[in-house]
Amino acid sequence: MTAQYPNISPKLRSVIAPHVPNVSPERDPSTLSNYSLFKVNKSVLDLEVKFTDKILAGTATFLVQALADTNQLVLDTAHLSVKEVKINNQEQPFQLQATTPHLGTPLVISYDFKTGEFAEITVQYETTKEGTALQWLSPTQTDGKKLPYLFSQCEPIHARSFFPCFDTPSVKSPFEFNIVSSLPVLMSGLLQGTVPQGEQSLYKFKQPVPIPSYLCSIASGNLKSAPIGPRSRAWTEPQFLDACQHEFENDTESFIKTAEDLVFDYEWKDYDVLILPQSMPFGGMEHPNCTFVTPTIISGDRENVDVIAHELAHSWSGNLVTNASFEHFWLNEGWTVYLERRIIERLHGEQHRQFSAIIGWSELQNAIQTMGKRESKYTALVVNLKDGADPDDSFSTVPYEKGFNFLYHIEQVLGGKEAFDPFIKHYFSKFKYLSLDTYQFLDTLYGFYADQKDLLDTIDWQKWLFTEGLPPKPKFDTTLADECFSLAAKWVETIVQSPSSLDSKFSSSDIKNFTSTQNGVFLDKLVSYQGVDGFDWSSDSAQKGISVMTTKYTKYENSSNAEVVFRWFRLLLTGKVKSEYHKLADWLGTVGRMKFVRPGYALLNEADRDLAIATFRKYEQGYHPICRAMVAKDLKLQ
Repeated sequence: MTAQYPNISPKLRSVIAPHVPNVSPERDPSTLSNYSLFKVNKSVLDLEVKFTDKILAGTATFLVQALADTNQLVLDTAHLSVKEVKINNQEQPFQLQATTPHLGTPLVISYDFKTGEFAEITVQYETTKEGTALQWLSPTQTDGKKLPYLFSQCEPIHARSFFPCFDTPSVKSPFEFNIVSSLPVLMSGLLQGTVPQGEQSLYKFKQPVPIPSYLCSIASGNLKSAPIGPRSRAWTEPQFLDACQHEFENDTESFIKTAEDLVFDYEWKDYDVLILPQSMPFGGMEHPNCTFVTPTIISGDRENVDVIAHELAHSWSGNLVTNASFEHFWLNEGWTVYLERRIIERLHGEQHRQFSAIIGWSELQNAIQTMGKRESKYTALVVNLKDGADPDDSFSTVPYEKGFNFLYHIEQVLGGKEAFDPFIKHYFSKFKYLSLDTYQFLDTLYGFYADQKDLLDTIDWQKWLFTEGLPPKPKFDTTLADECFSLAAKWVETIVQSPSSLDSKFSSSDIKNFTSTQNGVFLDKLVSYQGVDGFDWSSDSAQKGISVMTTKYTKYENSSNAEVVFRWFRLLLTGKVKSEYHKLADWLGTVGRMKFVRPGYALLNEADRDLAIATFRKYEQGYHPICRAMVAKDLKLQ
């Protein structure tokens, strides 16, 4: 360990000793491939989109170099139909071995590789309907209702059902994508040209920057675009293009320039945004050159555009500098939330960063409470997936917000932003194009601040990195949140002490000047009182309070902002307002973002399990396969 990590202090070394791997970076336990024996110099996908059959068909080609003598190459697959394998244009024997739950079916290719030897591996294959990376939407499932639609979601380990690969973030390579489709195509790369082929066209993309498999993407459908900046376009179905352009055109280029100043120049040339149909399971997915986002951020008030700041920040943290496995996912997401909030701070001031951090802390508290004992192991910052666990199970707010708070705490210990900013540039420059684990991050941190090791040693590394549950709460500037907190406290105090005066004490003007974000903080704070000193939102007096609030604050029921709508439902179901159960159920049929869908079903399940199950069965085929599987687990239907 000393040789691998020479810069860390003896105190930190004693903390991480039980966790340190024998190799650096740590081997990814979520792949069945033998990726450590090969270097991938280039990857090429030549595929046809077959909307009628709902499959992709073609070849995946890899130019590899053997790093050791071996008689086989093992790739990850899941639900793929492999037809033929060639090495250097010569057909080779292959075998699909037994399937491992969550991790797929290893494709073993027999060949006598010698150290240093270069080889071209070509796999002819088709995807199948059981694959989890691709969602095929019928025309009626799209927003336009006219044409079919395909989009992918490969993170964390679903790329293996898109194409055979070393499906690990430890492996990066440049890519070329050659896609034949009857509808426009977007990929994780720069469009090189389009060649008509009868009723179809060949779309040629190139990605010169090395990327891992989970960042590969495809979308094909009735797509149109409009500019949202000098190097950015919004893509969506035609009828929503004007709304999407309006949502993003004021902020996108400012986000890019601010991030460049904070880290270094944007590497990827173009930054486009594809607004997907409702079934997109995440807020956004940071595919290089083309971020995929949920339509729930299109609210008309531009108050959810911070999602773009987040996905853009991934252009550095995650896409250029990548976690070596999803055990160290905080390196992607914690850094990205940190950079996102630094972008917001530079554009709008430090109080806005603090306000965003307060919101994030509330979400972290809610997430850890919801996860409970069953998923408590995933509340540590560095998680253990060596038991074959599904990395999807570990995805939560924890790596985002606990990761952010970890970096924020380091920043504060070192003396603030001015002291930490030089390390940002150093870190991203050092690991550019590479993948790393937490231990390499720590060694780099101690190396950069070599004269401040005693200061770094004051950090409780065990608590932050390996202990389950909430970390120590940082001190935040609550200036922008105080108004929200005060109003929430006034409501609870009035409900407890003088419920008869509720109608006279509150009016619509209370929240007239609140931003959508402040409305969210206010509603979060109200929910947080549940159980405090015996307070219960389902009590008679609290029910009266909810009734008055519904009358006074009509904007909540009429909001088009999903962040506000969900929080309003959460308050109402916490208060067991039965008239809202079916309204929440209906709303869950209009969104596919797991940030809302999973806790939404959890609320509904607690209130009325039969309704929750019936609602899920009604809408499940409209959800992305990842979302569908996670909700089924949450409802214990598997």
